[in-house]
Amino acid sequence: MYRNALSAFSLNIATLCRLLSRTMASDTVARFDFLVIGGGSGGLAGARRAAELGASTAVIESHKLGGTCVNVGCVPKKVMWNAAVHAEVAHDRTDYGYLAGNAQFSWHSLKSKRDAYVGRLNQIYQANLDKANIEAIHGLASFTDDLEPTVEVNGKKYTAPHILIATGGRPTVLSDQEVPGANLGITSDGFFEIDTLPKRSVIVGAGYIAVEMAGILSTLGSKTSIIIRQGEVLRNFDSFISANCTRELENAGIELWRNTQVKSVREMNHGLEVTLVTKDPEKKEEDLIETIEEVDCLLWAIGREPNTSGLNISQMGIETDERGHIVVDEFQNTTRQGIYAVGDVCGKALLTPVAIAAGRKLAHRIFDSKPESKVDYSNIPTVVFSHPPIGTVGLTEEEAIKSWGQENLKTYQTSFTPMYHAVTTRKTQCVMKLICVGKEEKVVGLHMQGLGCDEMLQGFAVAVRMGATKADFDNTIAIHPTSSEELVTMR
Repeated sequence: MYRNALSAFSLNIATLCRLLSRTMASDTVARFDFLVIGGGSGGLAGARRAAELGASTAVIESHKLGGTCVNVGCVPKKVMWNAAVHAEVAHDRTDYGYLAGNAQFSWHSLKSKRDAYVGRLNQIYQANLDKANIEAIHGLASFTDDLEPTVEVNGKKYTAPHILIATGGRPTVLSDQEVPGANLGITSDGFFEIDTLPKRSVIVGAGYIAVEMAGILSTLGSKTSIIIRQGEVLRNFDSFISANCTRELENAGIELWRNTQVKSVREMNHGLEVTLVTKDPEKKEEDLIETIEEVDCLLWAIGREPNTSGLNISQMGIETDERGHIVVDEFQNTTRQGIYAVGDVCGKALLTPVAIAAGRKLAHRIFDSKPESKVDYSNIPTVVFSHPPIGTVGLTEEEAIKSWGQENLKTYQTSFTPMYHAVTTRKTQCVMKLICVGKEEKVVGLHMQGLGCDEMLQGFAVAVRMGATKADFDNTIAIHPTSSEELVTMR
């Protein structure tokens, strides 16, 4: 009897010790089912979907909720682009019979309204987290050396069996050692802090951010130059689009410096002086030194980097590529079990809707017993808000040739002046291209630039994803008079 009583006492003591241990652990480490590092598009989408599926969830964010897209990307950029479109329409008003007015543009007024709109979105994101009972943790996260994956924020530790890294990216910044005076310029983040419209702008870069920023500044009245290392912008796009966009930039009055790099930048009495090194094959001298003076705004748009500094991911056994992007498989798994990554931090398809889709698919895979839930990264539609806008889905002709061979391809393309410009002195072109494969002429690439191409792409992207052929396009009755009808009447 005593032996049984002693055994029961020992068991109770052991149980008590375990309970005390758990209580002490809970005081030092907060535990969740799903821990998300990064409150941007992908992280928030994954967190909210996981919470809907019953997972206890927390989101860690060091800045404002919404990430790049909401705060210094897609959303405020589109507001500025809309303002630039108003400037174009104002230019065309007299051609449409309206008497010239005295309307003046106020950058300050637009910025105030834009920033207020972004602020409301930040509040909406916070309200959505509150409604979903998701804990929002503000601060910088860093993985610790604990046995189980754990992050520390402001001195407190957090852990979960499933941790998602969705920290996005940040603009690449040149050092003064690379280009003397580089710090006198700004990045796309700094663009949204500008209080007044610059009189003289210089954009360095050939990607979509450079093209979009240059178009906005120039259209709103800033004398603008673009510095590119090669001959055309948007070199990762189909060559048909790259060439046309380059022409449209110049037609819009933007000065284009081809085969050129910035040598140095220095501050002068009347703004910045940007010194350039030009290697122009059309000129006799191999190297030509040029300067652009009285520059109000020098904007570096030379790429983006994964935002992983301070996370200590290397000690977690998480593999990264040569540029620092987190390596994931098709299911967003990193090389460390229980840790995942989505969005720009992975370096693939750097688009907000892609990050959102990946976050949601991951939540369903983990918490909804859907082991095959994953994003299909093929045929992703994308738009560049240039002037006029670009819409593209599927393969470029160059990519299609590598996959199927030139002999198996057939391309259709057209170029025309949209009806909008029938009575305007200002003109832009609309160009369209279909890339088809095989005897059935399956459409594997669709590329266009022109008025309205941003909005018309979504529906055509559905058709491409469903495997539409050129015959399907041909058999669709055209909507007249529109630019989009050209896509179903090409011969």
